[in-house]
Amino acid sequence: MEHIVEVDWLHKHISNVRIIDCRFHLEDPAAGLNSYLQGHIPGALYFDLDKDLSGPIEKNGGRHPLPNIEEFCEKLYAAGIDQHTRVVAYDDQGGAFASRFCWMLLYVGLKHAQILNGGYAAWKERHMPITADIPTVTRSFFTPRIQHDMLVTMEEVKMHSQRNDAVIIDSRENNRYAGIEEPIDQLAGHIPSAINYYWKDSLHSNGMWKTSDEQISRFLQLDKDENIIVYCGSGVTACPNYVSLKEAGYNNIKLYVGSWSDWISYDDNEIVKN
Repeated sequence: MEHIVEVDWLHKHISNVRIIDCRFHLEDPAAGLNSYLQGHIPGALYFDLDKDLSGPIEKNGGRHPLPNIEEFCEKLYAAGIDQHTRVVAYDDQGGAFASRFCWMLLYVGLKHAQILNGGYAAWKERHMPITADIPTVTRSFFTPRIQHDMLVTMEEVKMHSQRNDAVIIDSRENNRYAGIEEPIDQLAGHIPSAINYYWKDSLHSNGMWKTSDEQISRFLQLDKDENIIVYCGSGVTACPNYVSLKEAGYNNIKLYVGSWSDWISYDDNEIVKN
């Protein structure tokens, strides 16, 4: 698969890649860094969802808006990442946070971004080496080339929803999509015309990613020529669907990074429950 690498491959090429630990827990924001400090894949550096992959929360923009891109790129420079660096990211939440990180690398114009299949759990299950040592790396530099066609605004989502001229995918679990329950955001439901593809269906029950052929079967009803918009609660768990669609051969995909938490911050936005 193009965007997923296996444990054996990473172990074999560990000295030739930059490894990024993206572990994070929404209910305990400090847990990811604490876990990293206790032990991680050798050579890995840590990127935090709240502090590194997101910007300040405001009235609009959602719970995990994009950070200032110049500041994000500065952190990439400090991590020794440039246009030639092959990056492998991992987490312990089914690849959700690693997918967000890889999406952001692609967004700033870097091309060599991949996700460790099975994450930290798969690495440990294979009894691969673990360390608490924090590596030192040589600072890099690259010129960001923002891929504006990977991102969509609330206004654009609203327009496409009203025109029904794009496939809008809600990546949350079905009960949240249907408005039956909403454990995080203030209002329940989904964006008008959105269809539901739960992001965890990108994975097998053991947490390993489905193959490209399996992703093709999963999205079989979607036309590859259509424009596709993915969203979730806050622009994080939509990213595994972005990766899965890419694996299935879809190219016209955009992320609504503000997602549901942004959509409901506008009083006049319609909400659907079903």
